[in-house]
Formats: sequence, C-alpha cells, structure tokens
Amino acid sequence: MILKYRCMKCGICCYEVEKNELGYRKRIPLYPEEVDELIELAKKYEIEFKVIEDLVFPDIINKNILVLTFKIFLDNPKACCPFYDQEEGCTIHEKKPLACKAYPLALKRIDSFNMELSIDPLCNFVSKNYNELKNISLNKIKEIFEIEYPNVERFYRKNKNLILKIRQLEFEKKIKIAREISLDDFNKALKEWDRIEIRVK
Repeated sequence: MILKYRCMKCGICCYEVEKNELGYRKRIPLYPEEVDELIELAKKYEIEFKVIEDLVFPDIINKNILVLTFKIFLDNPKACCPFYDQEEGCTIHEKKPLACKAYPLALKRIDSFNMELSIDPLCNFVSKNYNELKNISLNKIKEIFEIEYPNVERFYRKNKNLILKIRQLEFEKKIKIAREISLDDFNKALKEWDRIEIRVK
C-alpha cells in the first residue's frame, strides 16, 4: 500500500512551538495579505485574532521597519490558532494561510535569506510513519504529500520573491538594510520607526 498523507485533525500544526528538547522551533508565518483576509474572517466568526511581526528588516535610509511576514499571537486560553476547533479541526480550511496548506511540509529558515524543505516531526501522521519518512526522497515526498507539496513550492517561491524584492529595492538604492546592527539599536528602531509591509504575488 502506498503511503498517503491524511490530516488527523489533531491540531498539532495549530500550536506554535518555540523550542523543544531537540532544539526544534515551529512557527506559522503569515503574509500581510493573508493577515487582511484572516482579520475579515475573524470579524465574520466573531473570533479574537491578533498577529505580531515575524520576519522584519530595518531600512536605515528611510528609518522604516520592513515587514515581510507576521505570525499569529497565541495569547488565547488554548494557546493555539483561534480558527482551530477540537471537533472540526481547521474551521477555515479553504481560506487558511499558505503555510497551513503546505503542512506538514515546511520551510526551515537557515538564515534571513535561505530556507530548506523539512517535514514537521511533531505532526502525528509524521511521527506515526516516521520509519518510512526519515530518509525519504523528494520524489516520494511529492507522492505522499501530493496536495501539500505544490503549496510548499508556492510558499517557497513567495518567500524568494519577497527576498528578491528587498534586494531589488536595495540595488535601486531605495532602501538600505542594516546587515550589522546592535541589539540595542535594533530594539530602538523597532520601537520608534514606522512599518512598511512588503507584498508580492
């Protein structure tokens, strides 16, 4: 029998993991346009929904913080995505963010400009089938995660396009990203500078 991914509606993907015993960190990144859509959905369903900035760059020419992604602020009593229901699973399945559509495939950030494909080991399906998935080839990933893989590709391209846009703006001398900045200066900029959301298709 060919192994095929099936969501178990366990909600593991709806919780953010800062760090576990393996040093593994998981987050749910959202693009600015996804945040706009989720805010409208939250109003419709009368759900409290908050986000915080995730990936940001300080532009030292214009004194702006460039915001590429946000993440859900999980300060609710369940400490999980407010759109998750224990009985139903994801309540916005058709409109959920790209990172969620790609799950359990994820982009592991190596640094600000580089990522690699990974499979979330915390997913119940993945842990249940760990022996079959631990040394898996890319072709097998495409076969097992046939719906999720195209979404992780879209996710990857969107991230690359964001970085390319930042580099293009730098090349055109419209912005200048601080490559070396002290923590104190960065924190000061975060408090004082205006935000500019970077959006790409």
